[in-house]
Amino acid sequence: MAIEQRDRLILRDAAEQVAALAAREVEDDKRQLWFRHNALEPTRPLIFCDPENGWNEIIRGDDLKCSSALARSWEWSLRREIFWGTRMGDDRVIEPWFTVGHVASDSGWGLAERRIDGGIGGAYTWEAPLKQYDQMNQLRFPELTVDWNATNSLLDEASECFSGVLPVRLKHTWFWTVGLTWQLANLRGLEQIMLDMVDQPENLHRLMAFLRDGTLARLEYLEQNGLLSLNNDGSYVGSGGFGWSHALPAAGFEGHARLRDLWCLAESQETVGVSPAMFAEFVLPYQLPIISRFGLTCYGCCEPLDKRWTHVKTIPNLRRVSVSPWSDRAVMAANLQDKYIYSMKPNPADLAMGSFDEDRIRRQLREALEITRSCRVEVIMKDCNTICNDPKRVTNWTRIAQEEAARM
Repeated sequence: MAIEQRDRLILRDAAEQVAALAAREVEDDKRQLWFRHNALEPTRPLIFCDPENGWNEIIRGDDLKCSSALARSWEWSLRREIFWGTRMGDDRVIEPWFTVGHVASDSGWGLAERRIDGGIGGAYTWEAPLKQYDQMNQLRFPELTVDWNATNSLLDEASECFSGVLPVRLKHTWFWTVGLTWQLANLRGLEQIMLDMVDQPENLHRLMAFLRDGTLARLEYLEQNGLLSLNNDGSYVGSGGFGWSHALPAAGFEGHARLRDLWCLAESQETVGVSPAMFAEFVLPYQLPIISRFGLTCYGCCEPLDKRWTHVKTIPNLRRVSVSPWSDRAVMAANLQDKYIYSMKPNPADLAMGSFDEDRIRRQLREALEITRSCRVEVIMKDCNTICNDPKRVTNWTRIAQEEAARM
């Protein structure tokens, strides 16, 4: 893991740029805006743009100066922060530290899908391993193993590299969602689980209960072993937005994060093709025991929630709700009002089409923001697979979004 001197100088130079950006007064202004927004206080709509796979078209391999794989990964992370701080123009806060994750392995569920794909970042299908329910005896709860020697070596290397420039913190994202149906679809197959809801409901309930219990066991292991980190800061939470909140950690916090001190995300994009009644029978009851362990909840991603809202609104501590491009925005505005965060997701095709139509983008954003004028709105551009090798698309989209947000 040792980083050679030449690479270290490159990394320190980039880290100094990040530290200078993080020290700007505007970063605290943005931070306070997120605190107010997450507390459901009235603010202008907040804007966040994450090009996701499009970052590979903004910071390309040829743009990196470091030589080793570890140094190049750190350099990429720092240069992304620099782009966000100098060019993006959104409301994401540049933070004054460098984050290192644990070196860990996960045993999985005992059976694993076989992916059939066209390469990194491309579309794929998969072969689901759970062909028959009598194979459930082959399933196991996932077990985590942390390699502390490697983790501490990584921390030491980062601390030495960035000493006096950026503080180094150990913080790992152990999970993105606790929604369960991603694992369900991988194990059983997307079409098959929809058939199971009709043909084999008892077995499907049994499998969902297993996934629920395995997920709870994993979360409890993380909590009991002090592996959780607070996310009431600039951590990305849910499927959009950031965690800045004075409501967390919960009462009784003594320095070790518990589940009740954290935001969580649950969603069920994989069941978008089933009825609200089937969602209420086969999905939500298994998510609720997990969700209820957390302090604040984000729900939804790309699936439209307007027809599921009757069920979703029963979730405890629900604060942030995703409104995807396929939702009825007016219905969701009436549902959410000023009682929840309206996490608006414009269609990422705006950044991927053959031409970048500023007039159409502005018109659509203006219409959406008018519909949601009485809501607590954030506008989250994400799920981008390409930006047509044109970084100006993300900066121009952000400029338009900020101009339209300022009108509200």
